[in-house]
Amino acid sequence: MVDESLKNLLESVRDGHTTVEDAIVALKKLPFEDIGFAKVDHHRKLRKGFPEVIYCEGKTTEQIKEIVKRMIQGDSNIMATRAGRHVYEAIREITDDAVYYEAARIVVVKRRETPVSDKVIAVVTAGTSDIPVAEEAAVTAETMGNRVDRIYDVGVAGIHRLLANMDRISAANVLIVVAGMEGALASVIGGLVDKPVIAVPTSVGYGANFGGLSALLTMLNSCASGVGVVNIDNGFGAGYLASLINRLE
Repeated sequence: MVDESLKNLLESVRDGHTTVEDAIVALKKLPFEDIGFAKVDHHRKLRKGFPEVIYCEGKTTEQIKEIVKRMIQGDSNIMATRAGRHVYEAIREITDDAVYYEAARIVVVKRRETPVSDKVIAVVTAGTSDIPVAEEAAVTAETMGNRVDRIYDVGVAGIHRLLANMDRISAANVLIVVAGMEGALASVIGGLVDKPVIAVPTSVGYGANFGGLSALLTMLNSCASGVGVVNIDNGFGAGYLASLINRLE
């Protein structure tokens, strides 16, 4: 696979828009660009198939804007996670291509249309309170070029709701199961399907939930085969992993 940044640079030199000297300076920014407070990984797409993702928590708005300015010089989609609306408004000052997914807390700068896979990723939640984490997973998977089927509020407290959706669940190539409380839904689904299940424990629950620890331990101790677990509230990690699985032939 040819790195888009390098290809564009070589074409610019060939067309006479960039001098050889300027090209040499630009090449020094590949594979990463040191901007003082961050090192922007321009080669992430070459290695991983998707560009570096900006995790916004802990960063100032100005830091996020500066990273976006450096990344937007390419032609790949840009994704900023755990982003409040103020981050979206700041990015909109740079580009009109930004879209804000409020439930997921994700900003996507759409630079190009991403080919969509025929394989479906199903994102399933135990309850409505788990939807923000589920949306982070769903939007991540969609941004990476996947079809996503959202099946929400089908937890074990009313198992008939899950069974009524088994046709859709069974049709998916990968399942992301998001649950708080005791986190039992991932084990139940894992025992019903022949597809990989990515379990996402959430911090939803009463005191003895310990901020998602009880759901995490339940999922880690699942007796159903084929269930893998990401960290508490890590919808992004689940969506990314599901997308990697979906690419496999």
